[in-house]
Amino acid sequence: MIILDTCALLWLAQGGGRLTKKTLARIDKELVVAVSAITAFEIAVKHAKGKLSLAAPPEEWWLRAIEHHRLEVISLSAETLIRATRLPAIHGDPADRFIIATALETSAPVVTSDTRFAEYGVSVVW
Repeated sequence: MIILDTCALLWLAQGGGRLTKKTLARIDKELVVAVSAITAFEIAVKHAKGKLSLAAPPEEWWLRAIEHHRLEVISLSAETLIRATRLPAIHGDPADRFIIATALETSAPVVTSDTRFAEYGVSVVW
């Protein structure tokens, strides 16, 4: 399994964006490519603030992206939320802390350009 952070999902949905050919090949070969449920929240918030243009309303865009790329959505459990609060204060973005906690719980690497993920011991694919 590999987890996409929010930017990675957006780039993938745009046909690759800033993802390298090597990263795209890694995503293609994984049996399970996942996103955290918090990613839907982040996308909807960015869209609502006018910082993200989508081809459809966020809920429709999300469902299309999940289906088209055959992604698994990882729900946020109470354990994940609590674990995120116990992480060192390296990263201040709560959504990224949820993704980091999920990655640590599942021992899955994360596709991200955010170098702070690695500081938590998360394997980063970039």
